[in-house]
Amino acid sequence: MTEAEIIAQVLDGRRDAYRGIVERYYGDCGRFAYRMLGNRQDAEDALQETFLRAYRALARYRHSDRFKSWLYRILVNQCRTTARQRRRDVARFDPEADDDSGARGQVDPSDRVVEARDLLDKLLEPLDPALREAFLLKYGEELEYSEMADITGASVSALKMRVKRACDAMRPHVEG
Repeated sequence: MTEAEIIAQVLDGRRDAYRGIVERYYGDCGRFAYRMLGNRQDAEDALQETFLRAYRALARYRHSDRFKSWLYRILVNQCRTTARQRRRDVARFDPEADDDSGARGQVDPSDRVVEARDLLDKLLEPLDPALREAFLLKYGEELEYSEMADITGASVSALKMRVKRACDAMRPHVEG
């Protein structure tokens, strides 16, 4: 089913149809929220609030907008709000303490993926939240700069600069 069909069903009173939207975007939105907030519980809180707000605002969604961009606009704002409410600069999570993948000592092909994810988390940690946000939208979510501008409210040139600064800040740690 297309997003337009799901939205039409929800607006016609079939609230359960919204599950299709949640299932389609939950993983990607969750990954973004976690990387922005650095804490699984905060990410989950932001995610739940995002989908609730999107549901409540569905009647105001303009079909001329790309749905993913509209949803991410809500998500980005909710992540900003969550971070502000917690009164902290983004704290990073300890992968050892919250890893669901099993014992770390075992050799597994997915270990390289875990190591790469952990390295990315460590590289993102010291970045200013605006740089982290721009980097994740560009390379994590693979959005175009124009979509990023719609989501964040920043200009395309500002976003390009943020992404460049994020890459410049991380480069010495990757190359060194």
